[in-house]
Amino acid sequence: MRGRRALSSAGALALLAMTATACSGEASRLGMPEPISEQAERMLQLWQGSWIAAFAVGGLVWGLIIWAVLFHRKRSDDLPPQVRYNLPIEILYTAVPFVIIAVLFYFTARDESYVEKTSDNVAAVIDVHGFQWSWQFDYKESLAANAPTVASVAGVPVQPDAPSKVQVMIPAGQNVRFRLHSNDVIHSFWVPALLYKKDVMPGYVNEFEVKATKLGLYEGRCAELCGVDHSRMLFQLKVVTPQEYQKFIADSKAAGGAK
Repeated sequence: MRGRRALSSAGALALLAMTATACSGEASRLGMPEPISEQAERMLQLWQGSWIAAFAVGGLVWGLIIWAVLFHRKRSDDLPPQVRYNLPIEILYTAVPFVIIAVLFYFTARDESYVEKTSDNVAAVIDVHGFQWSWQFDYKESLAANAPTVASVAGVPVQPDAPSKVQVMIPAGQNVRFRLHSNDVIHSFWVPALLYKKDVMPGYVNEFEVKATKLGLYEGRCAELCGVDHSRMLFQLKVVTPQEYQKFIADSKAAGGAK
């Protein structure tokens, strides 16, 4: 009876914890920031699905352990029946992990292909130049390699609490292509709210696309230890309406492209 009461209490506590977690949007993200793009939403779903699978496996294992402890504990000094092999159990122990790995691999590969997919239908093309110790953002006329720059914004190294971080602006609801360049060392372009980061490598152009879904100002930084002032490579991502973005581009063209 005591064993059954303990098991019931543990189940009630687990149900209470799951209910509390479900009621909290922040807790349901399991440590991830609130996503601000379609690609980030997909990555968050993969993250949550992986945790659900982990909780399911963990719950099963702990349930079997508790069941064995409560109902198969030692009751006498008699030696229990000795079973040399149990072929069905051995097959089950071998097959189930492979099935779990295959399912996780499938969803990971599927979502990775979606997040890394690029297209020719983009509303903005931004060349990102990482340098010791800041960023430069060049807004291009098109995807062509020799396309003219219609606006350019360069930053200077700043302190974490400085209000003068360089900003990169993108339109909401439209595809934006980022092309990453470096002329010195490896940097990493990271906006936590995008749930994504990409290395900025000398001699190689990395690319990715995002479609932002939420307006606002979001912090970004270099995520690769690139030298003594690495911590000062800060910037901000500003998501605006398409109309605001077009006005910014038009004003930059009228001003000669640099800002």
